[in-house]
Amino acid sequence: MNRTYLLLLAGMLCAPAAWADGTLGGYFYQQQAAPTGWEWQSPDSVAVNKLQPHAWFFSFRNIEEARKVLPENSSYWKSLDGMWKFHWAPNPDERPKDFFRTDYDVSKWDDIKVPVSWNMAGLQRDGKNKYGDPLYSNQRVIFQHSWQPMNDWKGGVMRTPPKDWMTYRNRNEVGSYRRTFTVPADWKGQEIYLNFDGVDSFFYLYINGKYVGFSKNSRNLAEFNITPYLNKEGEENTVAVEVYRHSDGSFLESQDMFRLPGIFRTVALTAKPQVQISDIKAIPDLDDTYTNAKLHITAQLENLSKKAIKGYTIQYSLYANRLYSDENTLLSGVVASAKLEGKLKAKDEISLEATLDAANKVNLWSAEAPHRYTLVGELKDAKGRTVQTFSTYVGFRKVEIKDTPADKDEFGLAGRYYYLNGQPIKLKGVNRHENNVQTGHTVSREQMEHEVFLMKRGNINHVRNCHYPDAPYWYYLCDKYGIYLEDEANIESHQYYYGKQSLSHVPEFRNAHIARNMEMVHATVNHPSVVIWSLGNEAGPGKNFVDCYNAIKAYDTSRPVQYERNNDIVDMGSNQYPSIAWVQGAVQGKYNLKYPFHISEYAHSMGNACGNLIDYWDAIESTNFLMGGAIWDWVDQALNKQDPATGKTYWAYGGDFGKDNKPNDGMFCMNGIMRPDLTPKAQYYEVKKVYQNVGVKAIDMKQGQIEIFNKNYFEPLKNYQIVWSLYQDGVCVKKNQPLLGAKNIVGPREKGIYTMPYDYASLDPKSEYFVTIQFLLGKDMPWASKGYVQMEEQLRVKGADVAAPSIAAVTKGGKAMKYQLDKAAKRANITGENFQVAFDLNTGAIYSLKYGNQVIIKDGNGPQLDAYRAPTDNDAGIGYHNAWFRNGLYDLQHVVKSWTCTPNKKDGTYKLDFTVESQGKEGCDVNYGNRDRDPESCYNFEKNKHALTDADLKFTSRQIYTIYKDGSIEMQSAIGANRSKVILPRIGYSMVLPSELNQYDYYGRGPVNNYNDRKTSQFIGWYHSPVAEQGIMLPKPQAQGNREEVRWCAVTNSQQQGVVFISDSTMSASALPWSQQELTLAAHPYQLPKSSGTHLHLDAKVTGLGGASCGQGGPLTPDQVRSTPTTFGFIIRPAVKSELGNLVKVSATGREMAKEMMKQMKQNQQSAGLQIAFASSQEPDEGDASYLVDGDPSTFWHTMYSITLAKYPHWVDFDSGKEKVIKGFTYLPRQDGSLNGCIKDYEIYVSNDNKNWGNPILKGKFEKSAKLQKVMFGKPVKARYVRLRALNEQNGQDFASGAEFTLVTE
Repeated sequence: MNRTYLLLLAGMLCAPAAWADGTLGGYFYQQQAAPTGWEWQSPDSVAVNKLQPHAWFFSFRNIEEARKVLPENSSYWKSLDGMWKFHWAPNPDERPKDFFRTDYDVSKWDDIKVPVSWNMAGLQRDGKNKYGDPLYSNQRVIFQHSWQPMNDWKGGVMRTPPKDWMTYRNRNEVGSYRRTFTVPADWKGQEIYLNFDGVDSFFYLYINGKYVGFSKNSRNLAEFNITPYLNKEGEENTVAVEVYRHSDGSFLESQDMFRLPGIFRTVALTAKPQVQISDIKAIPDLDDTYTNAKLHITAQLENLSKKAIKGYTIQYSLYANRLYSDENTLLSGVVASAKLEGKLKAKDEISLEATLDAANKVNLWSAEAPHRYTLVGELKDAKGRTVQTFSTYVGFRKVEIKDTPADKDEFGLAGRYYYLNGQPIKLKGVNRHENNVQTGHTVSREQMEHEVFLMKRGNINHVRNCHYPDAPYWYYLCDKYGIYLEDEANIESHQYYYGKQSLSHVPEFRNAHIARNMEMVHATVNHPSVVIWSLGNEAGPGKNFVDCYNAIKAYDTSRPVQYERNNDIVDMGSNQYPSIAWVQGAVQGKYNLKYPFHISEYAHSMGNACGNLIDYWDAIESTNFLMGGAIWDWVDQALNKQDPATGKTYWAYGGDFGKDNKPNDGMFCMNGIMRPDLTPKAQYYEVKKVYQNVGVKAIDMKQGQIEIFNKNYFEPLKNYQIVWSLYQDGVCVKKNQPLLGAKNIVGPREKGIYTMPYDYASLDPKSEYFVTIQFLLGKDMPWASKGYVQMEEQLRVKGADVAAPSIAAVTKGGKAMKYQLDKAAKRANITGENFQVAFDLNTGAIYSLKYGNQVIIKDGNGPQLDAYRAPTDNDAGIGYHNAWFRNGLYDLQHVVKSWTCTPNKKDGTYKLDFTVESQGKEGCDVNYGNRDRDPESCYNFEKNKHALTDADLKFTSRQIYTIYKDGSIEMQSAIGANRSKVILPRIGYSMVLPSELNQYDYYGRGPVNNYNDRKTSQFIGWYHSPVAEQGIMLPKPQAQGNREEVRWCAVTNSQQQGVVFISDSTMSASALPWSQQELTLAAHPYQLPKSSGTHLHLDAKVTGLGGASCGQGGPLTPDQVRSTPTTFGFIIRPAVKSELGNLVKVSATGREMAKEMMKQMKQNQQSAGLQIAFASSQEPDEGDASYLVDGDPSTFWHTMYSITLAKYPHWVDFDSGKEKVIKGFTYLPRQDGSLNGCIKDYEIYVSNDNKNWGNPILKGKFEKSAKLQKVMFGKPVKARYVRLRALNEQNGQDFASGAEFTLVTE
């Protein structure tokens, strides 16, 4: 690397005079005939001839132009976006080395539209790619590297990778761009600049065949003064850009995203006078009452002329923008000026300061009401002539972190809190990557605005720009419409983890760390939306970041700085993916944390996700210690790809772009609350509800009294029409009624009592009632039209006071049924007046069912016990699906052990009583993981297939069918298993109905699919849709479509004929065109087979979603389905849709019988051993916490390391099934020969409710050994739950592990 340092030394000799806050290191200024070729592997060299960073602002011809602020309104801005000539080479040696020469013929090169990620521009219909392949990687850089040796980075980016990696074939792609341009004639005498808003990852710039310089930070402005290189006035100029996919900058740009090279943001020319304002910083301030405002302005005056200047002044004026508009008017009398004292030498610069006193004439900026102002500056020479007019948007707001006494806190707690404009706001956020399914990392202005509007519609007020600064227009939109931003430097180097190998410790990368932070800060310092700076993400804790923090604080003290990998060096605390339990503790302010605290990533939204979001926010909103957080993340990062065989376009993810599309991390790029095309996933609706800024609580529902709490911090509940609607048995009977109450509008953080004037006494005692309170937009807003439901809540008014008549009573009368036993076919057939039903005596299931002429159940497709679902990404994240596959839940076989048929002569019914054993036909191992998948990779049921024995999971169920004369069938069941600690995806019954039964009605939570831990946004009602619309299809098909608290559901045909299923209490239900097995086996939706019918699931319970795809953990214990005794019953009735309201008004007769069956089953079932109630962290699949209690010393629990590295403390909660007298425990470290993760110091806690843990009952230290370690308590304790809390590891690493854990009990 010595050649590099020769270049750097030459550069330092040409460095410009330092600014007051210092020229950034690694920037060099020199005239050089040609690059050395080593610049892209020289980490301490940041750029050559790239201008020092500055704010995003422009020069304008006059004040009228300047008031419009955006560059396209300036006469001194010219876009070079559009068609460029393009050549792609797989490695540097094959690039056209002289392409920058003006006589080099590029006429036969391809045309490419700039901006775009070139991999996406080259995608062909045959599935091939002209310009290299997109590649998704989470943690690893995509060229050869190793994280363990020190200074691995010195090997560079051109090392030979594994042969099945894409970079073996395309070692380092080079894109060569050419186009011509002319400088407008009226720019004569101006300095001309060429601006690149984003180039990934490194580029050389040539103008008219002359080398200008280079840049390697892909996500901040690279600006070059090209005046010396231009041809004569009016002549055409040639720009040539040579872009490298990999450079030493790539070591700092290992973000969790598709790695896509190219010029992916705008390219433009700008012009400024030789004497110019080259930078401006405008920092607002408020007095202690937050009513009087000032703007502290610092302008950088630069003299590029050949002689000294004097007498220059800057005049500032302020224009008030209409809310949510760019229209503005002059704010009379609010002015400021700055004067150049003395002379400014040629080629020198100076800072000029001014304070604009706005007094109380301005409205404050917040996300609730983002009032903006336009600051216009005029640079004038000594004769008063305007030399330059410039402008920037500003907002008056003040960010503070303050120690607050208890009597000044809303919750009466003393603490260190985050404030905006004097209020401890909550940041309700998402992380956002830039992604477009067609153009890659190029995102249009239209898409950006659409995204902001979706966020505003969804009550999202905060975005963490992950993990880099975004396109400049994004900040304009967030200023304008009100989004709180955490702006994050373009640094993520987690490929080296966070220990001594981290680049945060490496001196050669110091310049790059500081430059990336300061380029961000300079660019966006004037944006009121930016309320937090972030030093980067997952990049180690070292000294380079200390220097970054100090550099930021030397330039801007108006915002706090955050860094999740080292809270000690910044202003506030943050972490990633804490558990619900951790957050519930942290909000009490008693943890050893740096408060205020912001969760930079949480609620990992991979696939069908976001369980327990409401639990997070119930805790966060209970105090001010936690200021909020950002869900990971906003939108699924998939890309469009065409299947060459079918021509179908699908959403591609990691591994989909060829056999060597490695290293990749599969589906881990699809973590959005939005699908790749920005249509909502189910979790978007949950986010909208949980994040809404209003709380509605029942006070006295008999009187119709409710309390409305305005969660806003600044704005009253104005501009809303607040209405209520009354629902009877799911049907709206009063719609959009006004509330009665005080006429005054509820102010910020205030509560008001209102009345819904319904007549409670007149409500039907046979019905249940709910009210929905909605906050409709009272006028058109930019993001939604008048009447849009911005916020809402549902409250229960009353249940049915009078039980529905029993099915036995309703079905009295009618003709007698005929019973026939078909011994040859082993079926029991019953025929009634208008129905036929057959029971399979081998399986105990309904074999076929026909109502009138409509087949309801085809032969062999009746309801059978089912405990399987297509694994969600969260199921896979916690490893639940390992047990499902091992136990063959995907193909349960059912065998009748005994049965009886009993006719009831009194009422003419028949009762069939089956005892059924259900067990997988065979088991297998999970074959699929996200790491380095091939295009064909997906789940299958073939890996290590094995026979199951009686010791494996087996269900025994008692299923009793009662058949009534009208064709109604009541089924009651009690279900048990020989092993009680298996967490099941569901327990209930599935069946396949004919495809023509494709219309679905149900009364339960909806309309969007929901689960026990993701249902607060879905209200109880009667909903209808085609079966095909019951799910929200994801890029990787998985379990979907579930509905909770379902009273009944019906499936009908186009003539409204069909069947209704009525739960004996409430149930979970879903109807989809595909089976769970079909969803499992498809890697993409287009690979799903043609629908084989309507697949209906009726379940006693379905396991929730949790957030185990990264860190949070699985569903909480109440939301899990265990293989413990369960009862479940439902009634099947012939249905006509128009009569559903009456048909469902029946109750089951066999409920008590089912309870008695379960009681007997529990008595017969052996008591279970330890189960896992919760694990704070676990490595997906291979490190599942259940291995601690599986009795197999060869398996072990390990905390997560592949996706993100969870930090200590780590803990596991164990459930012993019932209260026991516990005398001690045993801990067996991993037995594979490694002590990695073996616990050193620990604490033991106990609980009887899995909620209240109190203080530790024991603190201890394990010896550094793989031997079994037995620990006895000083005295026995009575408890059901035990928590092992690991405090550190034997070798000081962040991992924790263990093979077995048992309790010593009496």
